[in-house]
Amino acid sequence: MSGSSAASGAALCRFAHYFVVCGIDIETGLEPDQLTALYHWLEANRQGREPDTTARGEHFDQSPLKRTFKSKVLAHYPKNVEANPFDQDAVNMLCMPKGLSFRTQAGQRDPQFHSFIITKEDGSRTYGFVHSFYEEVTSPQICSAMHTLYQLHNAGHTSSNPPPSSSSSSSSSMDSLASSLDEVDPPISSSASSSSHAAIGYDSSRDTLYVSKALCLISPMPFMHACRHFLSQLHRAITAATTPPLPLESYIHNILFEVPLPAPGRTLKFYGVYEPIVCQRPGLLELPLADFPLTETFSLLGLENLVQVFTCTLLEMQILLYSQDYQRLMTVAEGITTLLFPFQWQHVYVPILPASLLHFLDAPVPYLMGLQSTENTDPSKLELPQEANLCFVDIDNHYIELPEDFPLFPNKTEFIQELSEVLLSFGVSLDTGAPPQTCSNPGDNPSTSGREHTTVGLQQLEDDVLNSNLAGEEQNMLELLQGNATLERLQALTKCTGVTVAHVGALRAGIKAHGTDRQGVRTEVEEEELSYAKLNVQLREVFANRFTTMFADYEAFVIQSAPDLESWLTNREQMHNFDKASFLSDQPEPYLPFLSHFIETQMFATFIDNKIMSQWEEKEPLLRVFDARIDKTRLYNVRTPSLRTSTYQRCSILHESAQAIEQRLMKIDHMAIHPHLLDMKIGQGKYEQGFFPKLQADVLNSGLTNKWSHRTATAQQRKERHRQQTKHLNLEKDLKEKYMQEARSLGKSLRQPKLSDLSPAVIAQTNWKFVEGLLKECRMKTKRMLVEKMGREAVELGHGDANITGLEENTLIASLCDLLERIWSHGLQVKQGKSALWSHLLHYQAREEKLEQQQTDSQLSHVSERRRSECSTMMPSLGVSLTQDMRHIQSMSKIKTDVGRARAWIRLSLEKKLLSQHFKQLLSRQALTKKLYKRYAFLRCEEEKEQFLFHLLSLNAVDYFCFTSVFTTIMIPYRVVIIPIKMLSNTMTTSNPWVCVSGELRDSGIMQIPKNVLEMTFDCQNMGKLTTVQLGHDNAGLLAKWLVDCVMVRNEITAHTYRFPCGRWLGKGVGDGSLERVLIGELLVPSGDEDCGKSCRTPPMQGSPSQTRRTSITSLSGRAYKPTSAQIHEAIGEAMNNIIKHFHKPEKERGSLTVLLCGENSLVAALEQFFHRGFKSARLFQKTVFLWDFVEKTVAYMESADQMGDLQETAAPLGMSCQSLCHYINTINSAPRNIGKDGKFQLLLCLGVRDRLLPQWLPLLLDCPVVLLMYEETALLRDRVAVIGLVAVLETLHDFPITLDSSLTKGIDL
Repeated sequence: MSGSSAASGAALCRFAHYFVVCGIDIETGLEPDQLTALYHWLEANRQGREPDTTARGEHFDQSPLKRTFKSKVLAHYPKNVEANPFDQDAVNMLCMPKGLSFRTQAGQRDPQFHSFIITKEDGSRTYGFVHSFYEEVTSPQICSAMHTLYQLHNAGHTSSNPPPSSSSSSSSSMDSLASSLDEVDPPISSSASSSSHAAIGYDSSRDTLYVSKALCLISPMPFMHACRHFLSQLHRAITAATTPPLPLESYIHNILFEVPLPAPGRTLKFYGVYEPIVCQRPGLLELPLADFPLTETFSLLGLENLVQVFTCTLLEMQILLYSQDYQRLMTVAEGITTLLFPFQWQHVYVPILPASLLHFLDAPVPYLMGLQSTENTDPSKLELPQEANLCFVDIDNHYIELPEDFPLFPNKTEFIQELSEVLLSFGVSLDTGAPPQTCSNPGDNPSTSGREHTTVGLQQLEDDVLNSNLAGEEQNMLELLQGNATLERLQALTKCTGVTVAHVGALRAGIKAHGTDRQGVRTEVEEEELSYAKLNVQLREVFANRFTTMFADYEAFVIQSAPDLESWLTNREQMHNFDKASFLSDQPEPYLPFLSHFIETQMFATFIDNKIMSQWEEKEPLLRVFDARIDKTRLYNVRTPSLRTSTYQRCSILHESAQAIEQRLMKIDHMAIHPHLLDMKIGQGKYEQGFFPKLQADVLNSGLTNKWSHRTATAQQRKERHRQQTKHLNLEKDLKEKYMQEARSLGKSLRQPKLSDLSPAVIAQTNWKFVEGLLKECRMKTKRMLVEKMGREAVELGHGDANITGLEENTLIASLCDLLERIWSHGLQVKQGKSALWSHLLHYQAREEKLEQQQTDSQLSHVSERRRSECSTMMPSLGVSLTQDMRHIQSMSKIKTDVGRARAWIRLSLEKKLLSQHFKQLLSRQALTKKLYKRYAFLRCEEEKEQFLFHLLSLNAVDYFCFTSVFTTIMIPYRVVIIPIKMLSNTMTTSNPWVCVSGELRDSGIMQIPKNVLEMTFDCQNMGKLTTVQLGHDNAGLLAKWLVDCVMVRNEITAHTYRFPCGRWLGKGVGDGSLERVLIGELLVPSGDEDCGKSCRTPPMQGSPSQTRRTSITSLSGRAYKPTSAQIHEAIGEAMNNIIKHFHKPEKERGSLTVLLCGENSLVAALEQFFHRGFKSARLFQKTVFLWDFVEKTVAYMESADQMGDLQETAAPLGMSCQSLCHYINTINSAPRNIGKDGKFQLLLCLGVRDRLLPQWLPLLLDCPVVLLMYEETALLRDRVAVIGLVAVLETLHDFPITLDSSLTKGIDL
C-alpha cells in the first residue's frame, strides 16, 4: 500500500482538509479582476463596442476604493489531498466573491463570516468556512498605486464631468444585474467641500489603507459552528495585545491533521486558541448533519414564505436568493435543502454566485443560486433572464415572488401551525423577533479586550483536567515540560514566560482543585448552542414527518422488474420504475395537485432509483434513515393504504430527537489531541499584532505523525485490499460503472458551474451542455406524454403498463410548458416581460400582422363568394394561423399575465395539433431569431432545433383537450351548419327551426335559426367536449317538412368540428312524425393535413346511430339490411363491455356515457336491432308501423286487462312491473316534446336501463299476446331463451350508476 493511499484514507476521516489564506499579493500589486470583467468583455464584444478597456477591468468612473481588484490564494495547507484535490481558482473566487476590498481608517472594517459550498460533478459536496477581516497595507508600492489611482480618478471627474448616461439602453438582460453588483460612486459635485471629498478618498500622506484578507477552512462536512469558532479565535489571536499561547502553526496543524471527524452518533471536543470547541454528529438512523441555523432561516423568510419557497424547491423550479450578506444566502440555501429529507436537490446549486458567473442566471435548467445585492438597490428593477418559472427570494426585505400555477403544499395551514408551536416552545416568535445578526461572531471586534471575550471560555479551557490544560502561558509551559526533555530549550522558553520547572507540581495541584468545582456546569454559550441544536432538529423532524406520512407506502408502488443491476442500468431509460397512476389514485384528493407535480421531479426519480439499486448495493444513507422511520411508524401505527385520510398527522418524536442531541452534548465521547509545539525553528512564526503571519509551510504540509493517523491508514489498507479482491470477482466492472454513471446522471443537468476555468470557450462549452440537456429533456417528456396517453396501445408496443388520469395529464402538460419557457429563455439578447416565449410571439405578431391584414383584405371577396356557394353543403374551412391563435388568447380577459398567455397558447396549439407547425413557422423568421437570441442559444442550434420540432410533432399522434378542459369559463364562438338532403327534400323550410348544442360542461340553450339560413354563429361559455345537438322546428307554414342529413358544429378557437348525423325527417305526417331530434356527435378527424403526424390519432367518439339505423331498418330504397341473431347478440355484448369499461376507468378519464348509450354501436342501437328482428314493420298499402306502436298496444292491452281484473291474480312483482311500464310509456307520451316514435322508443330504453327496469319489462313483452300479432315466429322477442339471456346481461349494469344527458330527459319527470 503506497503512502499516498494511506494519506488519502486518513484525509477522508479528518475534520478539515485545507487551511487557506486569501488576500493581496504584494509582489504582483494591484491587478484588475479579470474574472469579474469577463462578462463585461463578452457583452461588449457582442454589442460591437471596443472591449479593450472593459477587458482590463478598468472602471475610471468608480472610486478606486470601490473597484474590483484581483485576490489570490496566498497559501494553502497541505498542498493537496488526494481524496479532495485543491481547486485554487474556485476557492479563491468563493472566499472573496467580489475580489479584494479596500478601506481607510474612516471606513467600516468589521470582520465578516460566510460559508460556501463546492459541488462536484458526482454530486459530492465540500464546505468552506471563511472569516474575512481587514489588515493594514504596509507595502509602499500598494499605497502609492492607490494614491495614483485616486489622482487619476479625481482628474477625470474635474476635467470632464459628464452627466449620468440615461441612454445606455442595455441590449443585454444581464446588464442591470451587473450594474447592481457594482457600487458606483455618485458624481462628485464641483461644489463639494474638500472635507467630504477626503472622507471618501485616499491620500497616502494622511490616510491608513486597509485591504481585506480571508482565512478559510475547507471541510468534508458542514460543521459550521465549530469552524466559525476556530477561525474567530485564530483572528482574535492576531489582534490581541498578548501573544497566543502557542504559535499559530500549532493550532492549524492540529485541526488539519490531529482532529478527526466525529464518528456517527458521537461528540468530539477539540481546542482552538482560547476555548474548547464541541461538535456532534448524528447517528446512522438520525437525520443527517445540518449545522446551519434553521432559526435564522425561519426568521429571515417568515413561516409562510419559507413553506412557499420550500414547495418551489420540491417542484424543482428556479430559485434565486437575493441578499447583501453572503452568509444569509448560504444559510437560507442550506436551510431549505436540508429540509428536503429524504430527497436531495439534483440540479445547479450555487448559494453564492460570484460576479464572474452572472451568465449562469441564463441557465435554462432548475437551479438554486444566491446573488449578492448592494445597498440601495431596488430588487424590482432587476431584469432577470427568465421569470416564468422563477421563485425570487429577497431575503433582506422578507419578500418572495412566486411562479404562476403554483400548487399548495398539502395541509399547509396545519403544517405552519405545528412549526409555529415548535418555535414558540423555544421562545422564538417570528412576528416580533428581529432576525439574528449573521455578519460577525461575538468577540470578533478586535477593539474588545481579549480577557473580556474569553473569561468564561478560557476558564473552561484552563480547567480541562483530562487534557492538562493550564491558564495562558502556563498551559504552554506545562506541555513543554511533559513533551520535551531538552533542558536548554526548556530554559530558553522559561526565561520568556517567567515559569520555572519547580512550579510544575504547584500548577497541577491548582488545576485539579479548581477543576473539581466546575465539573458538569454548562456555560451560557453552551446552553444557547444546545437550545439552537434542539430547535434545529425539531423543526427538521416536523418536515421529515410530512414526507413519512405522505410516502409511507411508497414501496408498494416501486416497480422492480430487472433481474440484476447491470440489466436495470442498461435499460434504465426505457423502464417504468414507479406506478405513478396507482400511487396518485391511492392518495387523498387534497394532496393530488402537489403530488402529481412532485413525482415528476428529478429528485423523486433519483430517490426511486436509489431504492431499486438498494437491492443490489448498500442503501444510500438518506434512504436508509427514511425506510427505518417508515418501518418504525408501521410498528406503532398500523395503517391500510385504502384507509388513507387527509387528516393532518403531527410529529410524535420531537421530544425524543431533542433528547438525543442533549445526551450527546452532555457526554464527550472523544477528545482530540491538544495543540502542541511543532518542530519549528526558533524565531519563525513571529507575532505582530494585527497581522496574520506567514506560516511555515514545511510543518503544515506533512502531518500524519500521530497514532490516530496510523490507525486510520491501517484500516484504509484493509479496505483497499478487500476492494482489490472484489474487483477481480467482476470482470465487467468498467462496463458496469459506465452504465451506472450514465443511469445516475439520467435527466440531470450540470450541478454547478466549473469555477476553475472561465474562458469564453469554457462558457460556450457549458452552454452546449445546456443545449444537449434541453433536447434530451424534450425527448423524454414527449415520449412520456405519448406513452401515458396511448395507454393500452402503448402496452402492446412494449412500453409497460401506463394509465393516465386527467390530473396527471395536466401535470405533464404543465411540465412541457415549463420546458418550453426554459428553452425560449436560453441565450436571450433582450429580456422583455416575464415570458420569453410570449415576448418572441409578440415580436412575430408585430411583423406579420400588417402582411396578414393585406392578404386577408385581398381574399375577402373570394372567401365570401365561396362560402355563399358552399355553405349549404359543408363547413367553411378554418385556416391555420399562428397570429389568429394569439389573438384568441389575447381576447381572453381572465388571463392577466404573459406567462399565463404563453401557457394558454401552448395548450391551444397542442389541442389543435399545431404546436410543432407553429414553432416551425415562428422559427422560420431567422432574422428575428438572430435579433432576439445569442449565438449559443438553443433556438439558433439548427440540428437540435430540428430534432426538437420532430419530438413535438410526435405529440400529434394523440388527442389532447388540454385547452378545453382547463379554460372552462371563457367565452368561445361556435359555428353551426345544418346540411339537408337536397335530392329528397326542399333545402329550406317555411317553419321556424331552432337548435340547442350540449357539451360535457353546459348547453347553449335553445337558439332560433333565422329562416332560409343554414349557417349561424353564436358565443357561449365553454361547453367542453360536445355531446348532443337538439334540432327541431314549430311545423309552421306550407313547407314544414325537413329532411336533414347532419348538423356540423365547430369550436372556432380550437377548430374541433363535430358531426351530428341525422338522416331523418322532421315534420308531421312524414317518417315517425318527429318535430325534434336528439343527435349524438362524433369528433371529425382533420383531413388534408400536410404533417403526417396529424393523421394519427386516438379512436374517435361514437356518433349518432340515427342515420345508420334509418337506412338499415326503413331504407329509402326499400332494401333492408337484416343482421343475424348472432350478430345482434355480439353487438349487445360489445356495447355492454364498453359501458362496464367506462365505469372501471378513473372518473376523470371517462368519456361520455351518452355516446355509449345512444351513439353508433351503442347499447340502445343494439337493443333496437333485438326488437326489430322479426318485427312486422312494413304493411302493404298501409302506414309504416314503428316499435313505439308495439309498446303502446302492449300498454293498452295491459290496462284493459287490469280493468277486467286479469292482472289482479298475477304475482306482486309482475304487477309492479306492469304498472311501471305503463307509467313510463304514458309519461313519455304526455311530455311536451315532439320527438317522434323512434325518439320515444329510444328514450324508453334509456330510462329502463337507468332505472334498472328494462330486465323486468322484457318478460312482460314476451308474454303479452300483442307480440304474437306484431312479430314473426322467428323473432328474438318471441324466443324465451334469448329474452332470458338478455335479461341476465342487462342485470350486470345494476352495479353502476347510469346517468342520462339532460338533453335526452328534458321534459320527463320520473
